Amino acid sequence: MASKSVERLLNVIMTIGSRRRIDRAKLFAVIPDYARATSEQAAERMFERDKAAILELGLPLVTDRDVLDENTVYYRIDAAESGAVLDLSTQEYTVLLAASRAWDDAAAGGAARRVRSKLLSLGHDADPDLLRRTPRGAVESLPVLSPLLEAVTSARSVRFTYRGTQGAPAERFVEPWVVGVHDGHWYVHGWDRDRSAPRLFRASRIESFPVEGPPALEPRPERTELATVLDALQDSDDRARAVLEAAPFKALALRDRAGAPLEATRITLPDLPRPAARRLLLANIRWLELVEPAAWRAEVAEVLANIAVAHEGEGDTSGIAAGAVRTAPRIRTTPTGNDTLSRLISEASYVMSRGEVDLDELSSALGISEKQLITDLQVLFVCGDMGTGWEDFIEAEWEHGVVRVRNAEPLRRALRLSAVEITALLAGLAALEPSAGDAEGIVASAREKLLAGVTEQAGSDEPVEPPTRAELAEAASVDEMASRTADRAESVLAAVQRAIQADVDDSADGSAGSEDSEDSEDSRLTIRYSSVDRPGTSVRRIRPLRIETDGSRSYLLADCELAGAQRRFRLDRIVEILPDTTAQARPDVGEGPSLGGRLDGDVWLRLDPPGQWVAESFGAAEMRDGDGGVLYARLDRPVRAALVDAVLESSGAVEVLSPADLRNTIVTVAQVAGARHTQQ
Repeated sequence: MASKSVERLLNVIMTIGSRRRIDRAKLFAVIPDYARATSEQAAERMFERDKAAILELGLPLVTDRDVLDENTVYYRIDAAESGAVLDLSTQEYTVLLAASRAWDDAAAGGAARRVRSKLLSLGHDADPDLLRRTPRGAVESLPVLSPLLEAVTSARSVRFTYRGTQGAPAERFVEPWVVGVHDGHWYVHGWDRDRSAPRLFRASRIESFPVEGPPALEPRPERTELATVLDALQDSDDRARAVLEAAPFKALALRDRAGAPLEATRITLPDLPRPAARRLLLANIRWLELVEPAAWRAEVAEVLANIAVAHEGEGDTSGIAAGAVRTAPRIRTTPTGNDTLSRLISEASYVMSRGEVDLDELSSALGISEKQLITDLQVLFVCGDMGTGWEDFIEAEWEHGVVRVRNAEPLRRALRLSAVEITALLAGLAALEPSAGDAEGIVASAREKLLAGVTEQAGSDEPVEPPTRAELAEAASVDEMASRTADRAESVLAAVQRAIQADVDDSADGSAGSEDSEDSEDSRLTIRYSSVDRPGTSVRRIRPLRIETDGSRSYLLADCELAGAQRRFRLDRIVEILPDTTAQARPDVGEGPSLGGRLDGDVWLRLDPPGQWVAESFGAAEMRDGDGGVLYARLDRPVRAALVDAVLESSGAVEVLSPADLRNTIVTVAQVAGARHTQQ
């Protein structure tokens, strides 16, 4: 929608909202675009589009007919809240604001762009202490998500181009049932019309913007759980409870599955199908030995031997040059008029509720540049009630870095959230939940109100009933095993958040906050940390600064005394909080190759279809398609230990072609792990 259309919509809203009601003839006469229309029918069509946009925006536009003359139509904006806007506490508002910032506004599409603006229109002030303790989230942001979420909530079909693991893109015609996150990545599960069967799609492999199709025909299952669908892909009649010997404080994810103590050396996993268990074991094979079942043990030994043999000598790089360079799909979404309009209304509402706001504060709150903000204010400045005169136009000023907005009372109102925007917020909450800590109850209550907000919309003009509460919760939930925190993780998180809060309190008292100031003992912790790249654990004295979230992984940024600098610790690898008197210690270097840090330069991989997830997980800088579905991928400075573990987890579907020293490392690691499984 062009800027002129945005101005027209603002003028319509201001003109209708500035009076108790206005009849259709007067409105058409005072709005210049309607008055200049080539015909009455053209003005009618323009106004109908504008009405739909205003309703989509979340403003309660009401149509009344004169009781004495049905040909006279009046319009007004309902002043009553009527339950249309979420009733949030300051803390609930704070966690929702944090959830909205889990999305990359530039990439995620309309729902993600609009949702933060609409939250700011509520007129709440966030709790600064809670906002600091709430992790800074990062949901995998893809421009295809908004139309997929819209298809779920409206029960319609979509068409898109999809590139499966075999490499060739193909057109798919799908009725989405659920859009959800698993291990930090988005998936779409629904009915594939062309194949007449349910199918699962990874959203990052969708290479065209989904185009809305006709209403869905296939009945949606009562319960659609993404975790169950993903588990079924690795199901097998060959199931067992694997028994492992594991290094203390290592293989933490497997320990959580088994409910095993941190220091236990014997672990028994729950009943799992053989393919799923093999993948889990190989991903952690540097720290464990599979004892039984014997057949599984022999298979693990064979896989490791094959990986070692495949990496001996020089890699065959001839296929790289012959491969066809895969161009990255260019899926771009441009802001719509309603994206811009919701932002303009939110800016006016935000400033008027506070009297005046610093320019940098307002641009930061909205996640836009100061240049864009000034452009927005210039639009506000030329809009107003068109039925009176220039004296009733909006007054906007931003001189000396302070923003003031006056004479815009019709814009000082909260905007309702649509079902799609609520679903986007639920996804953001899910990204923050694993590290919510003592804010877990607040996250839960905010989610309840979001779900209730969707339920209340069931009586609106939606073409179909909205999805059930269980389906919405599933659409926004991360994989159960990735997000589940054991008692250990909860106690660690609680201690970290207490330390962060103590640092906030110190800063407020003036006892901390600068490099030279002393912080209290309450703001420091002694932790045992289990690094992924070396044996054993380290003991470190740290001052937690903030929690950050990347997909389903949560990290702690902290000042580390042992390192003498800031360090980033994965929260799930902080295995315990120790007494303050515990001596600091570094882990033993141990035998074998060093797996610490990032690899210098590029890494080339050869990936068979079952292993092509590795290229996506490491964000390949370049991909080339070879013969037979083979993919060649170039990684830019990947984390060494994580890549070695991924190659092992792929069960031989991934081969490192270069550099040679990484190939040698994989040979050594595979041979050492294989030896543990061949000795009697």
